[in-house]
Amino acid sequence: MSARIAAAVRAMRPRQWPKNAAVLAAFFFALGDPKQGVGVGHLLAALEAAALFCLVSSAVYIFNDLRDAALDRAHPVKCRRPIASGELPAAAAAALGLALAAAGVAGSLALSRRFAEVVGAYLAMQAAYSLVLKRVPLVDVLVIAAGFVLRAIAGARAIGAKISPWLLLCAFLLALFLALCKRRGEKLKREVAADAGAAARPALEGYGERLLDQLIGIVAAATISCYAIYTLWPDTVAKFRTDRLVYTTPFVLFGLFRYLDLVYRREAGEEPEHVLMTDPPTLVNLALYSAAVLYLLLGPR
Repeated sequence: MSARIAAAVRAMRPRQWPKNAAVLAAFFFALGDPKQGVGVGHLLAALEAAALFCLVSSAVYIFNDLRDAALDRAHPVKCRRPIASGELPAAAAAALGLALAAAGVAGSLALSRRFAEVVGAYLAMQAAYSLVLKRVPLVDVLVIAAGFVLRAIAGARAIGAKISPWLLLCAFLLALFLALCKRRGEKLKREVAADAGAAARPALEGYGERLLDQLIGIVAAATISCYAIYTLWPDTVAKFRTDRLVYTTPFVLFGLFRYLDLVYRREAGEEPEHVLMTDPPTLVNLALYSAAVLYLLLGPR
């Protein structure tokens, strides 16, 4: 029984849950806006929203693994996933996925109807992705990036806050950057998988390494530019009553540069969630960035 429970937990992919931190973005950026009236008391609702996204995203992973079980069994690494390996029977996995989805939707409705609408849109988009869109080159990474935008919007709705379109664009571009780096890592390892008799991700056939390199460079530059513009945009300056957010741009630059170094020098782009949670320079940079934002928004003027 303990082995079955361990397999169920692995099938939920808790390592992917840090992605749902995007739900908290609206809370942190609304703290310094006196017009929104968001305070520390709203943190509980924001955390609840992030937890609910963990539930529904885990349900999506399970149903995606159920659909791809046969393909995963032919992969040298994915064959060890609980459903593909048989550690978690398909019936038990389906029941777990339904329970997680039901709990996530019910909790979302209890939290906020407007929040639940975004959760429903996220589930619908993920269903389309799993069934069709993940097989379409370029569209697949755009859908992944859109998922982070929906997370940010959901976080804003959970606490009744407004979120800047520029901030949403930054979230979209950053997620797109990570998704393209992931595809590059998968592309490089495709030959290894093919040698082992494994089928590659269908969309990978539509990507060339040179194209991915160009797209990564374009999106990285767009992300930096978008963030810098956001910090100096008149609405942002008026909202937070400061133009000092621009001083956090070096942290964004370092974060992207460090990640590019890991992708190109160490070929670590295939698992962005692992890199972002374990790379010491990245973690230190993220902590310093968060501290700088809070100080500039809440500290002395």
